[in-house]
Amino acid sequence: MKSKIYALLTVFMLAFTFSTPIAALANDKNAKTIEVSKEEAAREINAMKRRVAEIKAMDRSTMTKAERKALRKELREMNKRARALGSGGVYLSVGAIIIIILVLILIL
Repeated sequence: MKSKIYALLTVFMLAFTFSTPIAALANDKNAKTIEVSKEEAAREINAMKRRVAEIKAMDRSTMTKAERKALRKELREMNKRARALGSGGVYLSVGAIIIIILVLILIL
């Protein structure tokens, strides 16, 4: 009986865990699928780091308001792109966390 309950809880936990990233992408209207190799992603991230270092080294006090705004926009877009390239972690939904806590309570 206990093995059936544990199996059922495991199925629910996995179902909630892996549906979260898919739901997040479905809700994001601007999400673009990024399919690049690890080498290409590493090269692109290194290029972004060099560009950020260049921007930090600039003297922004002599820039116009429009130029500073363009730099901020560029940095935000690079940040979004870097997050999209670097994402790949495991996401836990609230339901999965609750089920994990319940399973731990049952075991102990």
